[in-house]
Amino acid sequence: MTISLQVVEESAGLPDAQEFNEWLTEVFRVTATATADLTLRIVGETESRELNARFRHKDKPTNVLSFPAVNVPGLPLHDEPTLGDLVVCAPVVEREAAEQGKPAKAHWAHMLVHGTLHLLGYDHVEAAEASCMETLERQILANCGFADPYAENGA
Repeated sequence: MTISLQVVEESAGLPDAQEFNEWLTEVFRVTATATADLTLRIVGETESRELNARFRHKDKPTNVLSFPAVNVPGLPLHDEPTLGDLVVCAPVVEREAAEQGKPAKAHWAHMLVHGTLHLLGYDHVEAAEASCMETLERQILANCGFADPYAENGA
């Protein structure tokens, strides 16, 4: 697995590439999914807002956006499968962590896990889907040493 890390907006609480790699490895292990390459882009509120408006029709920045890879007929495939792109808005993640009383690193891990599960096809639109996805998030994050992200005050 290769993570192409693009940091457009720095953040005081930004985890390092090794931490991102550890969290992604745990997602693939728990979901029994073959590893795949992905791009992780850390952005500011302007880019997040533009992407969210363009692709989700919501005119505001958001914490994480997932863009699954699409195989284009006629273009060669990579040696390692490509899962897609994650776009994480550093200021939103940092602000949410503070508002929710959670350690910033725990919220970063949650957003990376959450976004990667979306790339793997998980969703939370319907109650049953949400329950499945949240159970996986809790398990993966616990395995990485983080508290239940859905517990009151991040406890």
